[in-house]
Amino acid sequence: MRCYVYKGRRKPDTYLYLTVADDFSAVPEEIMKAFGEMERVMKLELSPGRRLAREDVRKVLRNLLLRGFHIQLPPPGDVFSLAGREESSLYLH
Repeated sequence: MRCYVYKGRRKPDTYLYLTVADDFSAVPEEIMKAFGEMERVMKLELSPGRRLAREDVRKVLRNLLLRGFHIQLPPPGDVFSLAGREESSLYLH
């Protein structure tokens, strides 16, 4: 599956994966506001056997298929959590 990865100007080390380039329609408005202006950082081809540095590719694929997006949050303990919430409330399992 092809996906597109974006970062927002307001949230360092937080990334948004989409199935369609520049189509943010599946992403809740609150999340888009938290990210700020978006910049595409890469295009990836995902498959169950592919390794990602900080994400479980199966979770990413599942979120992309079910929701149309996936959020990669900063590592635990990072002071820049999305919208000031606990990771579990925004990390889509």
